[in-house]
Amino acid sequence: MNDQLPDFIRFGRAICGDLAQAERREWWLGNGLGAYAAGTIAGTLTRRYHGLLIAPVFPPLGRWLVFTKADATLLDGDREIPLFSNRWGGGVVSPEGHVHLESFHLHGRMPVWRYALGDRTVEQRIWLEPGANTVYIAWRLEIPPNLPLAKGGGEAGGIFVSPSGKRGVTGDLSLRVRLLVNARDHHVGMNPGGFAPQVEIVEQQLHVVCPDRFKLNFQAAGGQFQTEWDWIENFDLPLERERGLPERDAHLCIGHALLTLRPGVWVGVVASLREEASADLDAALQRFLDHEVALIEHARPSLQIPPNPSLPKGDGEAGGISPPDWIDQLVLAADSFLFARPVPALPDGESVIAGYPWFGDWGRDTMIALPGLTLATGRLDSARRILLTFARFVDQGMLPNVFPGAGETPDYNTVDAALWYFEAWRAYVEASDDQAALAKVFPVLAEMIDWHVKGTRYRIGMDLADGLLHAGGPGVQLTWMDAKVGDWVVTPRIGKPVEINALWYNALAIMADFAEQLGQPSASYRDLATQARQGFRRFIRPDAAGLFDVLDGPSGDDPTVRPNQIFAVSLPHSPLEPEVQQAVVRVCGQELLTSYGLRSLAPSHPDYRPYYLGGVWERDGGYHQGPVWAWLLGHYALAEYRIHGNAAAAQARLHPVRDHLLDAGLGTVSEILDGAPPHVPRGAPAQAWSVACVLEAWWRLERLKWQ
Repeated sequence: MNDQLPDFIRFGRAICGDLAQAERREWWLGNGLGAYAAGTIAGTLTRRYHGLLIAPVFPPLGRWLVFTKADATLLDGDREIPLFSNRWGGGVVSPEGHVHLESFHLHGRMPVWRYALGDRTVEQRIWLEPGANTVYIAWRLEIPPNLPLAKGGGEAGGIFVSPSGKRGVTGDLSLRVRLLVNARDHHVGMNPGGFAPQVEIVEQQLHVVCPDRFKLNFQAAGGQFQTEWDWIENFDLPLERERGLPERDAHLCIGHALLTLRPGVWVGVVASLREEASADLDAALQRFLDHEVALIEHARPSLQIPPNPSLPKGDGEAGGISPPDWIDQLVLAADSFLFARPVPALPDGESVIAGYPWFGDWGRDTMIALPGLTLATGRLDSARRILLTFARFVDQGMLPNVFPGAGETPDYNTVDAALWYFEAWRAYVEASDDQAALAKVFPVLAEMIDWHVKGTRYRIGMDLADGLLHAGGPGVQLTWMDAKVGDWVVTPRIGKPVEINALWYNALAIMADFAEQLGQPSASYRDLATQARQGFRRFIRPDAAGLFDVLDGPSGDDPTVRPNQIFAVSLPHSPLEPEVQQAVVRVCGQELLTSYGLRSLAPSHPDYRPYYLGGVWERDGGYHQGPVWAWLLGHYALAEYRIHGNAAAAQARLHPVRDHLLDAGLGTVSEILDGAPPHVPRGAPAQAWSVACVLEAWWRLERLKWQ
C-alpha cells in the first residue's frame, strides 16, 4: 500500500514491549488547520498534550483537547484482552496492552500498531483528515493465512474455507472501545467535573455538545454506540512532572463503541467537529495516503538532482535521482507545521506553527523555517502566502515575535524576526523569480531598513559610528536566546549581538540586489552594507578564536563562545574574509558541534548546563546555556561547505538526523537535546526550524554536489 511512502521507522517487540522505550517514542499528526493528534507507542498518556483530537475550537490557534483516548478491548467469547495501556498515579500501569504489540511503524506519518494474540493479529491505525478537524481510529483483523477466501465469500470476504474444507465466518470477534473526551485548553490540566456536555445518540451518531464551545460528532464504522458517564481520574503524566508542572489529569468517558471484527475489514471510530465527516474508513484512509504521496511527489522536482542526460537514470521523474528515505520523511514532517492563517484582505493566508505541542506561530521561527518547509519541498505558493501574511503585520520596521490571536495585539519584542524576513524573501525570489511579488513588497522592505537606520522599538537602531545595529535594554530579551524567568532575563545580550549584525549586513546586501532587479536606486543600500561590513571587523577576536558574541554591552565586549557567530559564515552574504570564516567554523566545530546540532554554550564556560532538566526555573535558566539546538546543524553544514567547498562532506554532517527520526518525536526533529552525550532529546518533540534547517541545508548541498 503506497510504497512511495517512507516506511523505515519501525520497531518490534524489544521496543514495543519495553514500557520505558515505548513511552519515550511519540507520534505526532497535524491537519493543516492547527489541530493535532499525538501519543506514545505504548498508548499511554505521558503529556497533558496527548490526545486523538486537539483542535482550534477558537481559531486560529485556540486549541482545545476534545477527544483524548479510544481504549479498545478485544472480546473473544469469555475472554477480554485489552489493546491499550494506561498509567496511573503511584506508578501503576494497568492494563498493559502494549505487551501484545508485535510491532509499530510509521507509514509515512500514519502510526500503525500490530497486536499479535496467538494465531490472531489485529492492526490499528490513526490518522487526521487533511484540512478538517476529524480523526479516524481504525482496526482490522488480519486474514489468517491458512483460511483462503471461498469464491463468492460474502461481504469483504467474510466467508473462508479451512484446510479441511469446512466453511465458516471467522469474524466472530468484537471490540469494545471506551471513548474519553475533554473540553480544556491544551495547555491546562482539568479537574473532574470541569465540564458537563450533553451526550446523546442521534441517528446512530454519538453527539457530545459543549454549549458555546463545540459539538463533537462520533460515528461507529462497523458497530454501534452505548452511552455512559464516568469521570476517569488520576492519569499520571510523567513528562509534565519532569517539567515541574501538574502531573495528574482526568477525562470523561461518555460511552463505548461496540465493533464487530471481520477479517480484512476496517472498523473504527470517527470523531469530528464537522457534521459531514465521512464514516467510509477505506476512502478516508486512501485520501490520507494519497495526500502523503502527493506531498512527496510535489517535492520531487525540488529535491531531485536537476535532470541531466549524462546522469544515470533514477527512480524519480525526468531521470532525477530521488532523495533518501529520511529526506522524504522530513518532507512529510514539514507539512505538519504549515497551517491556514486567514487575515483581513488575505483569506488564504498561511503561517507556521513553531513546534508541537506548545508553540504557536512566531515571526522569527516562521522566517527561519520558511525556506526548508516550503522552498525545498516545492511549495512556492505557500511561501508567498506566508510572506504576504506577515507583510500585513509589519510595524515600525518590525515583525511580530508572537503572531496575534483573534482580537489580540501583536507583540514586537524581537530584533531578528524582521532581519530573517529579508532572507526569507531572498530565498523565495531566488527559487521563484516572482518579480511581481517582490515589487509589491519592496516598499515595505525599504521602510523596514529606514526604521532600523533611524531607530525603532527597544532601542533597536543603527550606530552611525560603525554601521552596526544595537538593541536591548534591561528587562527585555530580543534575540533568539530569549529565555526569561520572572524578571530574570537569562541571556540579555544587550548591545550589538553578532548574529543580528550578520543578519543586518545580509539584509542590506539583499536590498541592494532587490533594488537592482527592480530598476530602483541601490547605492544607499550598498553604502550601508559597506559600512556594516567594515564595522563587523570589530567582532573578530584578537586571539583568532572566532568572534565576540556581543559588542558594546553593559560590561563591554562578550567573548563567550556561543553558536551565534556561525551565521556570519552560513548566510548567503558574509561580512567576513575567508580566513576569519575558517576560524569561526573551527571554533564552533571544536567547542559546540555535536551529531544533532550546536551547543548553545561551550562546555568550558562556568555557566554551562550539560542536561536540560528540572522545574520551570531550572529548565528556562539553562535553555541557552548548553543544550544542543538542532536547527543550527544545517547552518553549520552550510558554513562548513563555504570554507572547504566539499558539498558531500558538508551534507554528511546531516546524516545522523536519520537516527534521531527513530527517537522522541518519530519522523520529526526535536527542539533541543542535552549538551552532554548521548544528547537525549528534550524540549518540544517536533520543532519547525529543526526540520526546516536540516531539510534546507540538505537541499542546497545536494544541488551543489552536482554542479
